[in-house]
Amino acid sequence: MIVRHRSLLILTSVLTTGALTLTACGSRDDDKKGSSGDTTQVVIGVDAPLSGDLSAIGIGIKNSVDLAAKTANKNKEVPGVTFKIEPLDDVANPSTGGQNATKLVGDDKVLGVVGPLNSSVAQSMQKTFNSANLLEISPANTAPELTQGAKYATKKERQFKSYFRTATTDALQGPYAAQYAYKTLKLKTVYSVDDKKTYGAGLARTFREEFTKLGGKVVATDHINPDDRDFGAIATKIKNSKADFVYYGGEYPAGAPLSKQIKDAGAKIPVVGGDALQSADYVKLAGKNAEGDFATSVGAPPEKLDTAKKFISAYNAGGYKEPYETYGALSYDAAWAIIQAVKTVVNDNDGKLPSDARAKITEAAQKVSFNGVTGQVSFDEFGDTTNRTLTVYQVKDGKHVPVKTGELED
Repeated sequence: MIVRHRSLLILTSVLTTGALTLTACGSRDDDKKGSSGDTTQVVIGVDAPLSGDLSAIGIGIKNSVDLAAKTANKNKEVPGVTFKIEPLDDVANPSTGGQNATKLVGDDKVLGVVGPLNSSVAQSMQKTFNSANLLEISPANTAPELTQGAKYATKKERQFKSYFRTATTDALQGPYAAQYAYKTLKLKTVYSVDDKKTYGAGLARTFREEFTKLGGKVVATDHINPDDRDFGAIATKIKNSKADFVYYGGEYPAGAPLSKQIKDAGAKIPVVGGDALQSADYVKLAGKNAEGDFATSVGAPPEKLDTAKKFISAYNAGGYKEPYETYGALSYDAAWAIIQAVKTVVNDNDGKLPSDARAKITEAAQKVSFNGVTGQVSFDEFGDTTNRTLTVYQVKDGKHVPVKTGELED
């Protein structure tokens, strides 16, 4: 979960020649007309933590989707359609996410949803969206079972036809971190810690499996409560274990104080984690003890992608007070995928949205393909992104700096 951006003109598809005009008779309902009376309004829902510990990331998601909608409107990406967003705060809570899913389904103007951030929240939303044929694209969920089922390691099976994601999975991210730690950093022993949540526990498990396969040793496996902030006891255990490093599966609100207290206890070893640690807030919370820590993240660094330059410029010019954070670019691409699916359905239906627009848009999303902020955007048969790129970041001089970008080695 962390940083990216994108722009107004570069983004993908070429506008179809011959403008399509959606009049009142071409709308699904009269109340879908825009304020000008000659456009159909399509709402893109956004579900993310907009308050609480993870709000920095959630607001970056919301802002990036907002930028995509404004870009589509400015460029008349779908002639006759005006996009707006409906952001809902799930406070990183599965129960609240489930309530938000019901609310979004109940608004028939909502034809796609970007989010959520947390894999555990996604589990409470998928069935509701799928039952309503409402397209959902997460820019941040990385738990493999969301798309491929609980037995994904031995038998992959598509779970929900309406669920997609622009973020790659922990089946790649955990092993990628293990390969970097063992082969590049030459670290041989690890103390594994996770927060017992869907994302953290799954990420730590895939890391341990690859690390031991490479020849590394897991000296201990431990768990914490993600709401705790006093980790003195486990920090002492880590120091006494003499492990070369700690792998933490979880998010930065707990990961940062854990890192700080490990160093304060006398264990001057790095903490390695996933994309949920690659936030500026991780460094703020851990202070100088964050120096030298590592975090993997999905995709390439936006700042190094030619395709992201206009996104970053447009975001900075858009008046957003908060940074796009870890998932900004992936959120923009998720929103743009929804916009492209809407465009396909409108083009195929003589410039109008059909009565079964949600089902048709979900179907169209499966075939979406465009050059986005993060590179080529398309989805495989499970709804997963076909972009398998990952990046390792290290905290240097108070910032996460990319040190390696590539794909998992076979």
